Amino acid sequence: MHLFRLLIIAASLSLASAASAATIGIVAPQSGAYEMLGAQVRQGVQVAATKAGLDVMEIHESCEEGSGGAIADGLVAAKVSVVVGFLCTETLADALPILKNAAIPAITLSSRASGLMEDTLKRGWPLFRLAPSDMDESSALIDVILRDWKGHSFGLIDDGTIYGRELVDRIRSKLEESGLKPTFTDTLRPAQEQQIALVRRLGRTGITHVFVGAERNDVAVIARDAAAEKLALTILSGDTMRAANNPVPLQEGVLAVTLPEYSLAPQAADAVAALRAAKVEPEGYALPAYAATQITAKLVELSEAQGKPAPELMIGTAFETAIGQIVFNDRHELQANPYRLQRWNGTAFVPVDRAER
Repeated sequence: MHLFRLLIIAASLSLASAASAATIGIVAPQSGAYEMLGAQVRQGVQVAATKAGLDVMEIHESCEEGSGGAIADGLVAAKVSVVVGFLCTETLADALPILKNAAIPAITLSSRASGLMEDTLKRGWPLFRLAPSDMDESSALIDVILRDWKGHSFGLIDDGTIYGRELVDRIRSKLEESGLKPTFTDTLRPAQEQQIALVRRLGRTGITHVFVGAERNDVAVIARDAAAEKLALTILSGDTMRAANNPVPLQEGVLAVTLPEYSLAPQAADAVAALRAAKVEPEGYALPAYAATQITAKLVELSEAQGKPAPELMIGTAFETAIGQIVFNDRHELQANPYRLQRWNGTAFVPVDRAER
């Protein structure tokens, strides 16, 4: 009963201002463990919707099993054009069949699980993923190593976690298929204050490049100890490097294949200014949510002009957004891999220009 009351209130507030305007739905946590992330989604959508002339309907995402059906019913009743958010896969299973029947596209900003998208294709669900897939990171890392490390003696290290081990296994397998074999492989003990023994083992092998599948601080410890041992070593890691620069500061020059800092890109300038004018920092999900709203506005325009269902128009259309051009492929995922090779300059990761490689 409480959920439906919230739906009715949200719908009446959002639709009162202009009945003729298209409405974007937000499904994101408003309390609980993910409240801060939900706030980033809501703020990003609200600022962009104001600029695009869209009405907004907000629904709390509890992330509880079985909650998606009531949420989807509320979205359909409010006649939303697109729904954005869905930080929890628990919400999607029950919501998507209802959204499919109403031809309402759902854009998830966070889910990376491959199984979810397999179900989407099998069942014809209108789910589209603005987040990268769980294979994009390893694919980008493999491309970088194959391109830049040929002729170098290199090593692969994981931290023993499921994430680190599976990432390194995928990289090793693809490299060996291409005839590139590591000289050194190892598993480090994570969360140690120093990694001198590991660094000295690396030094004895004579390798010049190493990929480390571990948390940022473990990579920072290795980089610090390598510098102390005067070991010239190119260190590369993955998306775990998008984390706080403490307790051990990262050495300049460490490489990472990770998502770019969207707020620094030229195409984000207007969105960043609009967000900050609304006292919202362009961090976390704020800019992706802003971009999803820009996609919604364009989709409404195309659907009205062409008389086609919105989910059909999502595939193959180029959307210009604050985080760059977005195209969804026929698997409902990003056509272009968003991961980029970047280098730590002492204060931030910056893209590595082709000429710098």
